[in-house]
Amino acid sequence: GDVSAQQNLASAYLTGAFKTPIQPANALIWLEKSYLLLQNQLLSTTSSGDIEITHLEVASPQFLEMFKQISAVPLVATLNSPAFSFGWKSFWKLAQSNISASYAAQWQLAELLLDPNKKDLQTEIANWVSKQDGERDFFVFQKTAKEFLLQLAESETPFTNSAKELLIKLQPKDEALSSLWNAWILEKNEAALIRAAELGLTIAKLTLGLRLAQFNEVDSDANDLIGVGSGKSNASLKKAAYWLELAAKDGDRDAWFALGEIYRRPQFSGYNASESDRCFDRAADLGHPVAQFRRGANLWRKREKVEEKVRGLQASYWVWQAHQQGVPEAKELLGKILENVSDPRKNDWPELATCAEKALNHHAEHKLDEEWILLCHRLIIANQFNLSKAELLLCEVGQLQHEHCVVVDIRHELPKILPRLIQIDTTQQRRSLLAAGKVFASCESNLEGNLRQRRYRFDRVTEWLTATFSQDQAVA
Repeated sequence: GDVSAQQNLASAYLTGAFKTPIQPANALIWLEKSYLLLQNQLLSTTSSGDIEITHLEVASPQFLEMFKQISAVPLVATLNSPAFSFGWKSFWKLAQSNISASYAAQWQLAELLLDPNKKDLQTEIANWVSKQDGERDFFVFQKTAKEFLLQLAESETPFTNSAKELLIKLQPKDEALSSLWNAWILEKNEAALIRAAELGLTIAKLTLGLRLAQFNEVDSDANDLIGVGSGKSNASLKKAAYWLELAAKDGDRDAWFALGEIYRRPQFSGYNASESDRCFDRAADLGHPVAQFRRGANLWRKREKVEEKVRGLQASYWVWQAHQQGVPEAKELLGKILENVSDPRKNDWPELATCAEKALNHHAEHKLDEEWILLCHRLIIANQFNLSKAELLLCEVGQLQHEHCVVVDIRHELPKILPRLIQIDTTQQRRSLLAAGKVFASCESNLEGNLRQRRYRFDRVTEWLTATFSQDQAVA
């Protein structure tokens, strides 16, 4: 019946002193015995039969010591033991009081009842609570525990940081990530940035990776926090690559581009030019403008070695994509790869093309044959893209247009004539291609005949166009 001995034995079960096995449930049993003895002693000296903890704060140092020990017991480890009932009630009394041990009790209850990783334990406790007479609903306990958690997060206690972390866990993921990202944006809080990256925010992974990659630009305090020491450039780049790879897996084009840069750095132990090119190509596929220009420039530089049907076509596509996104260098290189003939008035067929347009606008009136209609479309396209007569007659109209340019290739008939890549630069050029494409798609492929037949038809049609519509222009 010695209270001090009981408390010492409980302490031994908690700490393992005197080679005692650590058994929190046994510790709680002895603390319960100690509590009952102290309560009986107090009852013998007071007329009140209802003793509250708040009445004992000043009156009994022994009670304070005992409650401090109770708050140190891991309550979760006593679940399903005979001592749990006493521990449960004691923790709630402690948490709702105003003594030094209250913070520890509040934290244990909040963590036990609210931590998303302890759902199974919470289910067990809810079942236990439902079987106790006079106990409140489990959700009421959770609500009170949430209040404890908020108080801990706003106060200065040993449990404040843990409480803040648990609050983040309890937030909807989007809200939690948003609050962490805002802490980084507004306060430059490195810890928030790292936490956001760990929780899976892609932009946080990217930002952390970029900061690590640019280790010389990160201040010393930030170096310590994110684990980059001075002179450890390779270690820094390895960490940067780790975070950037995670962001890249999320489909972030900037992360792929940064990885390409890292694999090119000579101080990086994982230096790999092939892997660097792969990362740059992936960034280009995802729309990174500089990566697109880089890819196009590389393809153009290696055009003699690249196997493609029309030399320079792939390079022109990527440089054009970069140009569309405003990369300054792309315009100059694009001018070297693609011809630009955007002013039809300066091309070789302006008068005939104008006559052909008039003929098409009145084809029913003039009862044009289908072959003549096709040739009129060829004349219009020839003027829009300044084609030669051979190209006008022999090009495959349905295969001319690519997304960014026209590919004029007549080597199937005249092998010595090199293909041409001509930039599509105006709306009128696209309209002429679209109109011609529809007409040619609805016609038989061999309708126009061979080169000799096409030349003969060309002479007849151009004579008729000149005679018919040039005369109309003169009258007008």
